[in-house]
Amino acid sequence: MEENAYKSKSMHEDLPKKTLRESIIDFFKKDLVQYIVKRILMFIPTLLLISILVFFVIQLPPGDYVSAHIAALATEGEIVDADYAAQLRADYGLDLPIHEQYIKWIKDIIWTPTDSTYYRLYGSHHNWKYSFAYGKDVWDVVDDRLGLTILVTAIIMIFQYAVSLPIAVYASTHQYSVGDYISSIIGFLGAAIPNFILAIVLMYLSYKWTGNANVGLFSQEMLQNGVHLYNFGEFLKRMIIPILVIGTSGTCGIIRSVRAQMLDEVGRQYTLTARAKGVPERTIIMKYCFRAAINPTVSGLGGVLSSLFSGSTVTAMVLNMQIQGPVLLKALQAQDMYLAGAIVMVQAVLVVVGILLSDIALAFLDPRIRYSGGGR
Repeated sequence: MEENAYKSKSMHEDLPKKTLRESIIDFFKKDLVQYIVKRILMFIPTLLLISILVFFVIQLPPGDYVSAHIAALATEGEIVDADYAAQLRADYGLDLPIHEQYIKWIKDIIWTPTDSTYYRLYGSHHNWKYSFAYGKDVWDVVDDRLGLTILVTAIIMIFQYAVSLPIAVYASTHQYSVGDYISSIIGFLGAAIPNFILAIVLMYLSYKWTGNANVGLFSQEMLQNGVHLYNFGEFLKRMIIPILVIGTSGTCGIIRSVRAQMLDEVGRQYTLTARAKGVPERTIIMKYCFRAAINPTVSGLGGVLSSLFSGSTVTAMVLNMQIQGPVLLKALQAQDMYLAGAIVMVQAVLVVVGILLSDIALAFLDPRIRYSGGGR
């Protein structure tokens, strides 16, 4: 019997251990690959449906860009006759029925012929149309702030998860302790105080302590001389207030959600069984409870990406942040439908990609999740 046990032990020891790379490769050889392919194929009809909704919703307010432009001129004492207004609508294509405007908009985005005027001017087969409010190509307006917006979004998201998850784990494993009460109080304050109020307070404190309110992501000197890699430290310093303002609002929700899920998982039967078998408490908390508790947070990744991309528009305006939120607000106010539609479509793509990434992450975290029919 001892010989058989020894042979069994030797056989297990001889089994090759998989590296992390091999485990990841094996994971993607499963039915998840088919699921990803199906989801990518579903992107096209999903985004097409979103584009229809976006285009028609943006045009729900009465009037159009020409009406808003004429009203702005009227406030300055200039009178625009009906013939000139009709000519402007014809030039911008606003005299067409709404469904024809949509078809032309989406068709030109998908593919613009090589012999078109747009391709000769910009060298692109994807015509996002002309921004009335900014007086230039829509994609140029979006691209001016897209990279910076994505960078700001990534930094704030890293801050949110890096701060909220350890606090949530500590609060759940030290329930009703002083640290738990402090995190709960901070969470309630962060959720209750409007972001723009907190931004004003932090700007005032920054000015009192340092003599600089740190408004905007770049100083005037950086804007005049150009933004370079050696300016990155200055950029990060100016990101402190946006991170605290925008990041804390999302951090509070993550802390409360993960803490509640952790408390539920810690009291389940499998954790009691693991403790009875002598499994270390750290292993129980991090390997089992935390992986299950984080599922709802991971599943909401798409919505988080979209909300951070817009950057809390009012807060971005208060802090003079050069990101997409204020641009979208200006486009909506001026009824610049092509610019507003482009920004919302970029957000829609982020949501769809974020949901796909969250589904993949859930499959890593929870082995109970399967993407094909039937049992295991």
